[in-house]
Amino acid sequence: MKIAMIGHKRIPSREGGVEVVVEELATRLAALGHQVDVYNRKGKNVADANADLDKRNLKTYKGVRLIRVPTSERRSLNAMVYSALATIKALFGRYDVIHYHAEGPCVMLMLPHLFRIRTVATIHGLDWQRSKWGGFATRYLLLGEKIAAKYADEVIVLSRNVQKYFAEKYGREVRYIPNGVSAVERLGAKEITKQYGLTEGGYILYLARIVPEKGLHYLLEAFRDIDTEKKLVIAGGASHTSEYLEQIKKIAAKDKRVIMTGFVQGAVLEELYSNAYVYVLPSDVEGMPLSLLEAMSYGNCCLTSDIPECIEVVGTNAEHFEKGNVVDLKNKLVKLCENKTLVEEYRSKAASYILKKYHWDTVVEETLKLYHK
Repeated sequence: MKIAMIGHKRIPSREGGVEVVVEELATRLAALGHQVDVYNRKGKNVADANADLDKRNLKTYKGVRLIRVPTSERRSLNAMVYSALATIKALFGRYDVIHYHAEGPCVMLMLPHLFRIRTVATIHGLDWQRSKWGGFATRYLLLGEKIAAKYADEVIVLSRNVQKYFAEKYGREVRYIPNGVSAVERLGAKEITKQYGLTEGGYILYLARIVPEKGLHYLLEAFRDIDTEKKLVIAGGASHTSEYLEQIKKIAAKDKRVIMTGFVQGAVLEELYSNAYVYVLPSDVEGMPLSLLEAMSYGNCCLTSDIPECIEVVGTNAEHFEKGNVVDLKNKLVKLCENKTLVEEYRSKAASYILKKYHWDTVVEETLKLYHK
């Protein structure tokens, strides 16, 4: 088949879950013999300033053709302009399927629908719920959601909670295909020791974007009052939330135990996952948290908020706290810090559980069924 993908920032990249999903899906489809064109955004505001700078101008990647689309340097217009231009270009590509990712870009799904080109939309989360968006952006995201629900030939969602939402709000049957994860090899602490002085089991890890809905401020507040020699490592870049990032930096600066690494990739990323004592994801809003899947694939003890999207991933194989409840979060952190045996129990079953439940090969197989239908 000839397939186009539109909606992410760019690949190869680990700037967000959408980018990881598009990369895994596109490269695996290409390996199966399909022709896959991925429409990347170009421009200095597209990506984290430190992210894969040497890969931005690639024309092909693991058998996938990369098509760079110009867009606005204004963050508020970036995704809108990109998805419009990418869609117009894709209309002339004679694709069997155009696959849109995320709610905002789905506004443009109307065009290939009018030209009777098969469309698939993956809703990675209810983006309009995220606090970083203003009034116009929220309305635009809701418009994309409505267009996907009404006009996409197939809609994919990543959680049962969102599947239920589409059924109740739009009466639309959507397909549940969660993200996947791959088996990994744990690495010893080398680069992270050299760069940050971190050792195996010597830190609590937050590895995600620094945006309000991820709940990092809850974690910092809870950690402040814990009597522990363990560090708190905050790894990740910001996205449309420079004010929030500055707020987080000010709070972090008051505690010498807090280390902010910024965006990480490669060996540093793998070592951070491999050597954490506990991985924490205190989110208020999620689609399907890919970083949580990855943390568990490394055999981590995980602590998450009790939102359905997190509980659905971890089941009974991780600790959780009441969403937004700093006291409960603090108590659960203390419980894990003081009970290494419990931490080891969670670790012993995390990887086997997650790899059995989620795999990229299954994601590709189920997605192809929707392409062919």
